[in-house]
Amino acid sequence: MPDSIIFSDIDGTLLNPNRELSELTISEIKRIKKNIPVVLISSRMPSAMYHLQRELDILDQPLICYNGGLILIDQKPVHSTFIPPNIIEKLSSFNKDQKFHISLYHDNDWFVPEMDFWANREANNTKVNPVVKPIQEVIQNWEINQKGAHKIMCMGEETYIDKAYAFLENYFGNTLHLYRSKPTYIEIAHKSISKLTAIDILLTTHFKTPISKAIAFGDNYNDMEMLKAVGTGIAVANAKPEVLQIADIITLPGKEDGVATYIKKNIL
Repeated sequence: MPDSIIFSDIDGTLLNPNRELSELTISEIKRIKKNIPVVLISSRMPSAMYHLQRELDILDQPLICYNGGLILIDQKPVHSTFIPPNIIEKLSSFNKDQKFHISLYHDNDWFVPEMDFWANREANNTKVNPVVKPIQEVIQNWEINQKGAHKIMCMGEETYIDKAYAFLENYFGNTLHLYRSKPTYIEIAHKSISKLTAIDILLTTHFKTPISKAIAFGDNYNDMEMLKAVGTGIAVANAKPEVLQIADIITLPGKEDGVATYIKKNIL
């Protein structure tokens, strides 16, 4: 049982202005990793996190992907919660005129209907390339194989994303968690999961460590629940105002090595 454990969000929290890991972040996490496990926790897909794990030399640690929808240990799923294909079908029908982009994710699969502006931007940000396939084909394949979406991303002009959000909230508000990461984005996951549910699973079944010993770093609304629940919830200074209010500690901004600076000063 480790004396403590670190869970860190990635985007907005751990990366530098080039959306990469700084030398200080790499060196500090490598310094502590033998005594304190460091687990990455993100809305990203696994393949958009493996390269970060590799740089930090923590490939032996679990990954929490899709905001808790998928938990991997030794790169194998130990927990999976996804959105069923019938909901994707209704969202696709609502978007029949293709006013906004829909990305579909399952495990390491990322499907897009075309390589438009939004797909290209996400590919550049995450260093992962999607598979171009019509949504209907993806839905049919998932129905046959009893799969679904660990995450859906709707991206587009704010007016159309407003309408998509209203549609989803009206028809699936009890089933889906809708996270507006920015005005032009909606990240969609199953409502039964969160970063905190995933942390609880790992602490109970894998690390055998009480949550009071956990440290978590985050910056956005989807980090609030875990920051409030862990022993030490740390917000980077660029976090949303609501996140700053509930954090136990505020460190430097993510782009200024806030995570690494806290580790360097407080973890021997």
